[in-house]
Amino acid sequence: MTSTEDRAAATALKVKGNEAFAHHDWPSAIDFYTKAIEKYDADPTFYSNRAQANIKLEAYGYAIADASKAIELDKDFIKAYWRRAIANTAILDSQNALRDFKTVVRKEPNNRDAKLKLAECEKMVKKIQFLKAIEVAEPPSAFEGLDLDSMQVEDTYDGLRLKDEMTQEFIDDMIERFKNGKTIHKKYVFQIIKAVRDIVYNEATMVEVDVASDTNLTVCGDTHGQFFDLLEIFRLNGYPTEKHGYLFNGDFVDRGSWSCEIALLLYAYKWLRPSYFFLNRGNHETDDMNRVYGFEGECKAKYNEKTFKLFSESFSALPLATLVGKKYLTLHGGLFSDDKITLDDIRKLDRHSQRQPGQQGLMMEMLWTDPQPQPGRGPSKRGVGLQFGPDVTKRFCENNGLEAVIRSHEVRMDGYEVEHDGKCITVFSAPKYCDSTENKGAYINIGPELKLEYHQFEAVPHPDIKPMAYAQNSLMSMM
Repeated sequence: MTSTEDRAAATALKVKGNEAFAHHDWPSAIDFYTKAIEKYDADPTFYSNRAQANIKLEAYGYAIADASKAIELDKDFIKAYWRRAIANTAILDSQNALRDFKTVVRKEPNNRDAKLKLAECEKMVKKIQFLKAIEVAEPPSAFEGLDLDSMQVEDTYDGLRLKDEMTQEFIDDMIERFKNGKTIHKKYVFQIIKAVRDIVYNEATMVEVDVASDTNLTVCGDTHGQFFDLLEIFRLNGYPTEKHGYLFNGDFVDRGSWSCEIALLLYAYKWLRPSYFFLNRGNHETDDMNRVYGFEGECKAKYNEKTFKLFSESFSALPLATLVGKKYLTLHGGLFSDDKITLDDIRKLDRHSQRQPGQQGLMMEMLWTDPQPQPGRGPSKRGVGLQFGPDVTKRFCENNGLEAVIRSHEVRMDGYEVEHDGKCITVFSAPKYCDSTENKGAYINIGPELKLEYHQFEAVPHPDIKPMAYAQNSLMSMM
């Protein structure tokens, strides 16, 4: 039986959690709510508050479990139904989200905001059903019939002209245009995407690179449409050259509202320096995420629907991993459900036969999994994929002669984190993520000695455009 003192202590911990939440320190908030639950586990608000903090950290699976526990304790707890609906929306489980929004409206029939969200969720369910109905096994290539030669650039276009090859001068002009809120001509957009799609299509599923004696390589994590923070990386660390390579480890797009600018700039550098600039696919370089989290809407708003289709097909051609100096496997998500998976299995994976990662299999795991502190494997805190422990990482590194796995995919308050006895490294390069998380950004420099140097940086000011500005419904802006 819980004592009055324990309840009071638990409530005090909840208050501390609320204070941490107000300061956008989601991990500390979760820690306080967890301690409150350990003191007293019958208060539904503890679970509901932790659910909201988990939503902020994109731990949607955990959020659903917490909201469900709150509902179990109080069947009329409207906020818990609401948060569970938001978390299910985030993992694209619109059917379960719809059920909870209906419950909220039934219990609060005069709640106008709930009615609006219910209508949006119903629209989302219908759209998903429609897309499934028209889905074909082998859609035609978006590049089929793309006649760049016949596309005219108007005399009124005030940007630098692009010919048959990318140049540093064009990139410099493009950066200035993007900084000033301008776009580039859609012919050049198509030209850049096509050139890079052709380059990356012919790269291995796992690109293998060495760091030569007079060069270095910078590994960056998620940039998520935060264009001005990407420019800050280049300002602090140097722009890409033949002596200074870069590897961007997925999730270039979505959430931030300059995803087109980031994708085009990274692609332009890939075209200019294909042997010194590398791109891994992330879980947000996929159609279902782009439709919900803003990139599709941004492409249509800034250019046209064709632009999104071209990007979509180019994303599916991106490599899934990069092996640096035979020591560091770099991939967006993490490790696998089977200890028998080796680097050779990644090498042999035919990524071209499956454009989208699906709900299971090697590609899905490479894009979606996360580390956990406990040994073994566990269910995903996201509700998609799985989690792997330090023993899993140790076995994988030993079996494949690796020093460590470098991955991204998760916010880290310090911009990076070294886990699993130094064998699992997370790097995240979107500081003040979505303008709402007080995290630093980070990148890793690797020299010819293959030592890792971690660099942190702060977010920089950007024009007053909110994250998720191009998401197709306001459900997503709540996350």
